Amino acid sequence: MKPGLVMILGGILGGLALAAVSAAAQSKGPAPLVLEGSAAPAPWKRYGSWPTRDTSQFNTLANPQASPPAPKEPRKLDGPVTGDAANGAKLVADRTRGGSCLACHVMGPAGNADLPGNVGPDLSEIGNAGRDDEWLWNYVYDARAYNPATIMPPWGTHRVFSETEIGDIVAFLKTLKSPAQYKSALDDPAKRHPPMEQRDNLDPTVNPAMWAEDQGEDLYKKREASGFSCATCHGEAETRFKTWAAAMPKWEPRLNKVLGIEEFVFRHAKATTGASWLMQGDENTAMAVYLRSLANGEEMKADIASPGAKEAYERGRALTDVKIGTLNFSCRDCHDPGRGGLKWIRGQWLGAQKGQLDHFPTWRTNLNEIWDIRKRFQWCGVAIWANELPPDAREYGDLELYLAGVNAGQKLSVPGIRH
Repeated sequence: MKPGLVMILGGILGGLALAAVSAAAQSKGPAPLVLEGSAAPAPWKRYGSWPTRDTSQFNTLANPQASPPAPKEPRKLDGPVTGDAANGAKLVADRTRGGSCLACHVMGPAGNADLPGNVGPDLSEIGNAGRDDEWLWNYVYDARAYNPATIMPPWGTHRVFSETEIGDIVAFLKTLKSPAQYKSALDDPAKRHPPMEQRDNLDPTVNPAMWAEDQGEDLYKKREASGFSCATCHGEAETRFKTWAAAMPKWEPRLNKVLGIEEFVFRHAKATTGASWLMQGDENTAMAVYLRSLANGEEMKADIASPGAKEAYERGRALTDVKIGTLNFSCRDCHDPGRGGLKWIRGQWLGAQKGQLDHFPTWRTNLNEIWDIRKRFQWCGVAIWANELPPDAREYGDLELYLAGVNAGQKLSVPGIRH
């Protein structure tokens, strides 16, 4: 065959393929998706800057039966607890032990009363409460022996503290008999003002994440090796995607899971343009920021009622009660105002579930990088000493859909900016 004819036929075939993809994109049928394989790097490896500890012996959202069981009853002790109260004072303020006791409790002079939390009760006068040594020891070792629904970490059962160290902590608790003395109002969690984000997140001179919006627009228009771009089929993004992101995530029956924007971007781009924008990669993040920014000001309205979506939403709701990690926290333990929500855990404010999604992806000023909501889910696990799941995990999809339902009516404002 002559070279000229090959070029002509190639152009015809390319045009036919382009027309087919364009027709699929413009039709009311399901969007083309790559249905096989992971949308994230596989096998998944934790981000290099994150803690390296392996906590696979404790619960994750995918394996909620891994942790050691709770005691069925308090342990009987042979006699009074003897311990080193001075060492106990150090242990309760030891940030390397999962934040330790001071993360949730005011404890008199412990840690110089430096930014204690208030998720748990003030223990500054626990020495006057009349609690015996056995009760105190068991409550520190594993409070589930008395209260199965407690949000207190099982310090002994999960081996954060040894039995000897728990004896030291009990010895210190018995010395606490007067209110804490704070150096400033900032140290008093009852007077500490909740953080209020007042920066203009859509000002490129304020929010460095605005570069991602520009990069995303460039990627949308860029022709891949296939000759196709997003714009080839979808046209002007400002019109085509003005409200689309506000309805995400969504149930995808072909994959039997919930798709967030980041996973959709990978699977749809791969199927149509050939681009391989894996989740947590720069291109994927930029596209997610760009597509969401096009819907800024739109109220979130994810479908949580249709077949498949309703069940996923309910699974997501149930996941918020699953306790994970060495510290044995659930989502609700930290974000339900009836538990730890709207309180301080050391110097960090624990917000409620509503208001936790409309600004993602968001710029993290303390890390100088953009996080999408799946990376936030991953860090929530790692921060409480649980192994994270890959960002395209089904459990994260269900959780994102549930959170979208909780945040229905909130207006998108992306990229966000948070500490």
